[in-house]
Amino acid sequence: MVEKHDLGQAIKTVRAARGLSQEAFSDVSSRTYLSTLERGLKSPTLNKLAELCEVMQVHPVTLLALAYAGDGGKADRLLAQVRQELDRVWQTADKTGFNLKKDRVEQ
Repeated sequence: MVEKHDLGQAIKTVRAARGLSQEAFSDVSSRTYLSTLERGLKSPTLNKLAELCEVMQVHPVTLLALAYAGDGGKADRLLAQVRQELDRVWQTADKTGFNLKKDRVEQ
């Protein structure tokens, strides 16, 4: 069984924690669209996710970690797993001559 991940709830949680209303996103999104995201009826593109995160002043990975892990204990394990996976990808890329660090876009 696939575990459920709730990006919409993560958006709503961060928005509320930052004290932002849905209207605060008017430069990047309509209230209606943001509401459909928060209710899980739609999924944003990566570009839209980055725009929303800019308004909330969090990195998109932070939002994804919250969506995947929820509480602090799970988040710590998830971030450790991500670090290990990134290290393996970079090691493999270095061996193949592909320079991920050079080609990576900074956020």
